Amino acid sequence: MLDWDRVLELKDEVGEEAFAEVVELFLEEVEEVLTRFRADGVTETIAEDLHFLRGSAMNLGFSDVAEICGAGEKSAKSLGIEMVSLQPLFESYDKSKTMLLSGIDSSFAA
Repeated sequence: MLDWDRVLELKDEVGEEAFAEVVELFLEEVEEVLTRFRADGVTETIAEDLHFLRGSAMNLGFSDVAEICGAGEKSAKSLGIEMVSLQPLFESYDKSKTMLLSGIDSSFAA
């Protein structure tokens, strides 16, 4: 679900304070897109939106989210946007976010 090695690598790369800012910005940007998905469903920009989410997710170690986004992007481009299901993305993101925040708040942050 989460690539903790990537999370730790990013934290080491940017430092503790900047890492908190990166996480906050990531969550804000992703949730903005997911809120739009929940309101509008699948639209013509789905492939581009999923591409953006995939890159962001990979950067922060949300490996399952990145995989789901990549598969959705591929489906949108090859099979059509009506073949994209957003529910797995919502579920994976929610679980990954909970894991990340729990890890940051517990011994992971120490």
